[in-house]
Amino acid sequence: MGDISKDIQSTFPSEKVKALINIVYTANWLNSKSNEHLKPFQITSQQYNILRILKGAGKPITVQTVKDRMVVRAPNATRLMDKLFTKELITRSRCEKDRRIVYIEITEKGIDLVEKCKMDDNDSLLENITDEEAETLNAILDKLR
Repeated sequence: MGDISKDIQSTFPSEKVKALINIVYTANWLNSKSNEHLKPFQITSQQYNILRILKGAGKPITVQTVKDRMVVRAPNATRLMDKLFTKELITRSRCEKDRRIVYIEITEKGIDLVEKCKMDDNDSLLENITDEEAETLNAILDKLR
């Protein structure tokens, strides 16, 4: 089992400071593991997040809606969507009433990629915690925010 104090060879002035640093450290660790998992599919975790949002929407949604729903806010979301468009994983269309609004939709190729990635099945990252511990962790993280 990991110990943040040993992992980064540091001590902390309080358990709350240790918890805060542990959250940031663990978030980065999880992000790194996600990117390793997605590397063979030639997409980043942020691009996967966009595809997951679009797949879940089941219909075209605005670029702003995608940005609002992203787990990790990305100031470069438009550029990420440009890359997904180039890979033919999403389509874009302008609103007829307001040309400033762009709708994004996942393509069949994008849906296939999301299903091949199987990120939701990647339980191995959480194999050391029980369902009850996950529920407690969720409650604590929700309370923190």
